[in-house]
Amino acid sequence: MKYFIALVHKDGDSAFGISFPDLPSIFSAADIEDDLTASAIEALRLWAEDGALPAPSSYEELMSRSEIRAELSKGAFLARIPFIEDDTRVVRANVTFEKGMLDAIDATAKERGLTRSAFLASAARKDIEAA
Repeated sequence: MKYFIALVHKDGDSAFGISFPDLPSIFSAADIEDDLTASAIEALRLWAEDGALPAPSSYEELMSRSEIRAELSKGAFLARIPFIEDDTRVVRANVTFEKGMLDAIDATAKERGLTRSAFLASAARKDIEAA
C-alpha cells in the first residue's frame, strides 16, 4: 500500500482544497474536514484509472521543497492519504475467526448480497482508508 502526502488549503468560507505535490494534475475538494480523506482517495483512484501512480515522495523530500514550505507558512497543512492499488489478481488467504464472529460476517454478507470474501475486503478497505 502506498501513502501520498496531500497539501490541504482552506480560504475563508471556501471548501477545503486538496492537491498532491507528487501529482500536480490531481485536485479535489471537501466541504467539511471529515470528508478530506475520502475526497483525496477518490481523486487518487480516478487518476490511477488512466495510468500508474508514481512512487510517493517522503515527508522529508516534500519538506525540502521551498514551494511546500511557503504554502505551509500561509496556513496550508499536510495530510497522509492511503492508496490501495486495484489489482486484478486474486489471492487465496486462510484466516481464522471465532465462530460467532464468522457467523455474523456470513449473515451480514448474505444480507448485502456479497460473498464472505467480498464483504471482508470491503470492510478492510473502509477501515484502512478511514484510519
